Amino acid sequence: MKAAGLRCQLLRRRGSLFFCGLLALTASSFAAHAAVDGAGEQDGERRLAIRSEALRYEHGEGVPKDPLRAASLYCDAARLGDAEAQFSLGWMYANGRGVDRDDSRAAYFFDLAAKQGHPQSQKMQRFVGEPGSLVPECMRPPVLADDGHDVLVASSEAQKVVFGLVNQLAPEYGVSPRLALAVIRAESNFNSQALSNKNAQGLMQLIPDTSARFNVKNPFNPEQNLRGGLAYLRWLLAYFEGDVSLVAAAYNAGEGAVNRYRGVPPYAETRGYVKRIISLFKRDDHPYDARVTTPSPELSRIRLANGS
Repeated sequence: MKAAGLRCQLLRRRGSLFFCGLLALTASSFAAHAAVDGAGEQDGERRLAIRSEALRYEHGEGVPKDPLRAASLYCDAARLGDAEAQFSLGWMYANGRGVDRDDSRAAYFFDLAAKQGHPQSQKMQRFVGEPGSLVPECMRPPVLADDGHDVLVASSEAQKVVFGLVNQLAPEYGVSPRLALAVIRAESNFNSQALSNKNAQGLMQLIPDTSARFNVKNPFNPEQNLRGGLAYLRWLLAYFEGDVSLVAAAYNAGEGAVNRYRGVPPYAETRGYVKRIISLFKRDDHPYDARVTTPSPELSRIRLANGS
């Protein structure tokens, strides 16, 4: 409530009474969205701490006012799934408060929060248009090290839990744990609460159709998400007969796109994704269970087109 009032004061100084009215309309609902549903208590406390620090820097409360620092902190919390931080960052971009005004970027963050049921963000969506297609840099997984060390090593207690689940579950699906970990690293950077602007969810970034296809009821539950992602990888491995490049391309862009283009689709994102998976997995092929599904009807033509 205090933050909303302060924002309104700032907006009045700039003559933005319309936005201020929207803030006042739903300020009382902020507390209900202090943490993302289903997040663990420890993760929730971490997001709240980051968001609170961002708020102080945004308004200069006890620290020098630093909107760029505030935006960076909000994005840290937004990447962890904090709806309030996503809204706050969208608000900064919508009003050019300490950052360049950017309706497309504002829409990206409002969209993330709105999908979590954040009412203020849902109201703001109509004023900023559709989200852009590019994921903001601060929301992307950290750039992987390229100094020779194995990046598929747990670096926190939370990651150790994920690694343990992967090592336990992947063999059940006939999937190499290393391939599964490569996909998780590329998709969510081991954030079980990750949510993309395309509504891809959880560790393996399952879209709702994929979750339904593999009977995932709660994609933010790490075990359910992993089982769904592993089942999909098992199916893709059989469908493309162990060709890791085709499997990675299909995981990113869909098997239909791979069939249509008879190989890795000419999308920059997908081609970069395939290179990343191959560099992490360090193999071009993977064993597969031919009983899972019949191969792609385009596979012979794909191999012919690629000279294999």
